[in-house]
Amino acid sequence: MTDTSDMIAEIRALASEKRAVILAHNYQRAEVQDVADFVGDSLGLSRTASDTDADVIIFCGVHFMAETAKILAPGKTVVLPVIDAGCPMADMITAEKLAAWKAEYPGVPVVTYVNSTAEVKALTDVCCTSANAPQIVRSLGVDRVLFAPDRNLAHWVAEQVPGVEVIAWQGFCPTHERIRAEHVVAAKEAHPDAEVLAHPECRPEVLELADAVLSTSGMLRWAAESPATGFIVVTEEGLLHGLEKAAPGKRFFTLDPCAVCPNMKKTTLPDVLRALQTLEPRIEVPDEVRARALAAVERMVEIG
Repeated sequence: MTDTSDMIAEIRALASEKRAVILAHNYQRAEVQDVADFVGDSLGLSRTASDTDADVIIFCGVHFMAETAKILAPGKTVVLPVIDAGCPMADMITAEKLAAWKAEYPGVPVVTYVNSTAEVKALTDVCCTSANAPQIVRSLGVDRVLFAPDRNLAHWVAEQVPGVEVIAWQGFCPTHERIRAEHVVAAKEAHPDAEVLAHPECRPEVLELADAVLSTSGMLRWAAESPATGFIVVTEEGLLHGLEKAAPGKRFFTLDPCAVCPNMKKTTLPDVLRALQTLEPRIEVPDEVRARALAAVERMVEIG
């Protein structure tokens, strides 16, 4: 089957036949986003996984996202079309490292970015996403938190929640970390009337140049509602597809060099089709890990 339209039709037919919902992250390939039932950020995808009445979840994203879906929906079949689509940031902290870190700060609550493994979530008080991280930290009502694994998001959260000491694990997203202030400055010089929208996984000096620091879902809303007609998008380039849909007629500019997450781009339409045909590869989370991780993820969904 080589014709894309035939493949899309087969994907949709199989999804209906197998009572499957296809979820795709905002950074996925455009054609994968287009075939999905729901496209969103980590929080939106988590909510959909939790609420869906489908029997099967085809998760077009990376490993920790599919794990989160399985944590929230243990009775459903969760399939990650490309099993080695991982997240380097998530791999920068392990359960063993987190346990040792917690021991250094007894009694200090742990807030963990959803970009983390199930085992790390299991040692966490509450998870967060880039969309709700300040709200999550604020909700704890404490003056000190441990924040893992993203140091850049932690730095931004600390600025948004004055009075709370945010102690950061030194992890980062390699794709966002590659974005430098000079890249943004060059884009601003090329497009002086454009607003700069930056993701909080970026370096602090990059965020200082932004007109707005937003999650991917926040960028979609901002672009649709802002009177501006041009935007410099400082995050993974896959979001441009959704931005062009959310705000037709407006212009969106990527940075040079373009920010691309190789793991987010691993999933293709043939992978989605094969996942529906075989319902493999499946994501499983051991019961004892899932039970401990569930409370942290559910608390995030409730607060978020």
